[in-house]
Amino acid sequence: MTYILKVTVLRWMVLDMVIGNFKRNQGFTLIELMIVISIIAILMTMAMPNYAVYTLRGKEAVLKENLAAIREVLDQFKADTGSYPETLQDLVEKEYVKSVPQDPMTHSNETWILMPSINDDETGIYDIHSGSDLISLNGTPYNEW
Repeated sequence: MTYILKVTVLRWMVLDMVIGNFKRNQGFTLIELMIVISIIAILMTMAMPNYAVYTLRGKEAVLKENLAAIREVLDQFKADTGSYPETLQDLVEKEYVKSVPQDPMTHSNETWILMPSINDDETGIYDIHSGSDLISLNGTPYNEW
């Protein structure tokens, strides 16, 4: 019986040492955490400028696509009806487009700059430009695209 008692006590002592050491080695020191956070901060400061450029390039691509699509629809409308639409909403009402696209630079579909027809005998919207006054990555203003 004393043998079983000794083995049980010994087993508990070993478990206590193993669990005790595990609890002590479970966390990180403050200096280790500060080093990891510093490395992450350095990597983030290197990545943020690239991220901003890539998102701006994406917005510019969407703007180019929206302008091309609206200009194509304006020409289709002119070919079908013989005149340009008076508003962009005319394109929606006559089902040339589902909705007026959003200007990705101003985040609105109300800020488009509508260019009237250059001929005196025609009325309506001849061309469209972005309503943003920002400068693109290639150095030209968005409202001149």
